[in-house]
Amino acid sequence: MTSPSSGHNEYAFILTWDGASWRDVVRLRQGHVTTIGRSATNRIVLEDDASSRNHCEIFFSDSEWRLRDLKSRNGTSVRGKTVSGDFTLQSGDVISIGECRLAFTTSLESAPVSPPGLPGAPGERATSPTQAAVSHEREPSILHRTAKPEFLSPGAASGSALNYGAELAKLYGLGLEMGAAKTRQQLTDVVLVSLARETVASISAILLASQEASGPPMPSDLQVVAYHSLKDLPYRRVSDNLSRVVLSRREAILARDVGDDRQLSVFDSLGEMKALSVICAPITSAERVLGLIHLYSTNPDNPLDKHDLEFTLAVANQLAVSLGHLQERDSLQTGLAQARSVNESLRSQLSQEQNLIGETASMTELKERISLIAETHANVLIRGESGCGKELIARSIHSLSPRKDAPFVCINCAALNESLLESELFGHEKGAFTGAVDRKIGRFEQADGGTLFLDEVGEMSPSIQAKFLRVLEGYAFERIGGRKLIQVNVRIVAATNRDLEEAVEDGDFRKDLYFRLQVAEITASPLRERRDDIELLANAFLKKFVEKTGRVIKGFTDDAMQILREYNWPGNVRELQNTIERTVILCRNEVVRVSDIQLSSLGSRPAAPVVDRGTPGEYREVSMADIEQEHILKTLEHTGWNKSRSAQILGIERSTLDRKLKRYHFPPPLTD
Repeated sequence: MTSPSSGHNEYAFILTWDGASWRDVVRLRQGHVTTIGRSATNRIVLEDDASSRNHCEIFFSDSEWRLRDLKSRNGTSVRGKTVSGDFTLQSGDVISIGECRLAFTTSLESAPVSPPGLPGAPGERATSPTQAAVSHEREPSILHRTAKPEFLSPGAASGSALNYGAELAKLYGLGLEMGAAKTRQQLTDVVLVSLARETVASISAILLASQEASGPPMPSDLQVVAYHSLKDLPYRRVSDNLSRVVLSRREAILARDVGDDRQLSVFDSLGEMKALSVICAPITSAERVLGLIHLYSTNPDNPLDKHDLEFTLAVANQLAVSLGHLQERDSLQTGLAQARSVNESLRSQLSQEQNLIGETASMTELKERISLIAETHANVLIRGESGCGKELIARSIHSLSPRKDAPFVCINCAALNESLLESELFGHEKGAFTGAVDRKIGRFEQADGGTLFLDEVGEMSPSIQAKFLRVLEGYAFERIGGRKLIQVNVRIVAATNRDLEEAVEDGDFRKDLYFRLQVAEITASPLRERRDDIELLANAFLKKFVEKTGRVIKGFTDDAMQILREYNWPGNVRELQNTIERTVILCRNEVVRVSDIQLSSLGSRPAAPVVDRGTPGEYREVSMADIEQEHILKTLEHTGWNKSRSAQILGIERSTLDRKLKRYHFPPPLTD
């Protein structure tokens, strides 16, 4: 049939260049050697003096398609290199032999790129025999033409009820098979098998225009997506003149004695096929012509006839409907996947608080800064300790920005490993890797037109940083395993509790990415620095969880509120929220008392031991780095080298402590 339905590279194809487009197609098979040269005994015959009689051959070996030059006089080149020994071919490679160009591909669905200019005058394109012949715009010899099958006309039933019913039964069966096809390749295979069974065609092929193309297609716009041959003959395209007639008039045409017609008898290197009759039928939707069906007969005793013409046109009409359904289904699936992704994001947003609470000077200044930044499209970097409301700040920026009606999408860069983070950000195609059973729309695509919030951006790996930077610089990207370039318009709001400047100095974070993110900067104050807001926040959280649980709790006692105000809140607002939720769950009174509040021991841990700096009042010439090293070392010794506890005392993340230990080359503790 056409392309492999199972197995790796079961089929491959060679396409010939006529000077304007890829035309003829030869199928390559595993276990068969395809010879190329000037001699008529070759599978592919080249009419070029630069070609040797036995020039080269293509064969399948060790799961690869290979090209071998047979010590030709003028050599064979691929990708600008002269082939020496066995050369591994890749899909899309163009083989150059003198002025001849042959394209190797493993799928007719993807057309090769146009080859580089052939030898000749600068700026001129080579003229092949095919072009020379079809340049004469003479109407081809046509035996029959029709725009609608006769057996589908209103009077057909009374004329020949038996034939009428038989033809409809064939089309009905074909329709069921076409309806079961899941892909365009499966659909075209079903159609070609039916045409081979129901007509006398020796060779049949389907040519389609690009799905993105608009307007009426030209013959050169059509690509061979599938073909079938009874005797494994190569497929060659019908003349452009005949194709133009079919495309413009939307009529199916039967031409007889093709070999006697100058318009249809042009043969180049693949002249072994002598078609005696041909059918060309348009695949037509209500809006435009989608492509053509070509049928050839090489049997002089059994040429194609009017019955074959009408059946082919009926099949072409049915194929057009099925192609439209497939395209619509693919579009709906893509839209549904995007809608599901956006819906998940919206559900996540609904579970978050949307308002910034606080009346201290720092909160007032923060709200004013957010209002100024939100009006622009600038990228934003939010700094602050864990739990101080960086995501809430990002949502406030989005809700006040011109992008407020577009998606707000979040991702935590520290929660995923490198490969998963790349898939989440950029998406992947079905089959891109093990477990990729469906296409996944990445967060960038989900956030197109809106805002993408990257939490813990400092934990992004260097390789992801490089790809991420290209998108920030306006470049298009591809899904993992995909080839389609995707362009998005996304505002980036990033958050981190790391010292990015230190990470840049250590080489853990790209300097150019740092400057891309730090267009506008906001610092979220820790809760211990705005204690006057604790009462407002506590009452707001109490109201929220009372409504959620149905408990009857009116407020806090003065002593209980005082406990909350004096606590250090190392986990910031997030810790306060969790504490109030726990309190509501455990409280059995109408007001919250001191006994109802359970605070973490982290906020009441003793401060780090004071390091002896010498005699009071005595000045020592010590750098800040030396003081930091000394203090970190003393803290580690105090905790018995418990890094987690030391990090808590120092007020930094454990990962930050590890980087400082690495920077200062601290020796590991001695063990007995």
